[in-house]
Amino acid sequence: MDTTGAAWFDSEIAGCSLADERLKTRLGKLLAQLGGAMGQSIPLGCQDWANTMAAYRFFSNERVNEADVLAGHFQSTRDRVAASDGPIFVLHDTTEFTYKRENPEAIGITERVFVGRDQAGKQARRDECPADGWLAGNAAHVAVTRCRKRMLPAG
Repeated sequence: MDTTGAAWFDSEIAGCSLADERLKTRLGKLLAQLGGAMGQSIPLGCQDWANTMAAYRFFSNERVNEADVLAGHFQSTRDRVAASDGPIFVLHDTTEFTYKRENPEAIGITERVFVGRDQAGKQARRDECPADGWLAGNAAHVAVTRCRKRMLPAG
């Protein structure tokens, strides 16, 4: 990987608050491997069995959580936005995932729905599994450079 790429991974990881420095090193290696194989499965991105198993161990480690991993990315995003001298666009997209199944309960419970009050006045809820699927909302932050000819991801 080139120096620019390495510096990018380093800045994204710098603000991570992982429990152990070895976890931060493993996260950097995972970002480099999976970032170089966008859209591929973990085994294809990691390229060998040892790295694949190391990735799965990292993801299942009880001392690793989403907030700790994303803390560095969020800090880097704030820094890039603060350094921008132009407007920042937030591009939104909602994607619908549809699953047609004979047994929709096989997907599992995805939400609890308030259905009113029972005779004692307590809130009544029902667990539901939508037969059709779910919605995913995404947002990308984009900074416009001074020359206004390029848009760069801010986060």
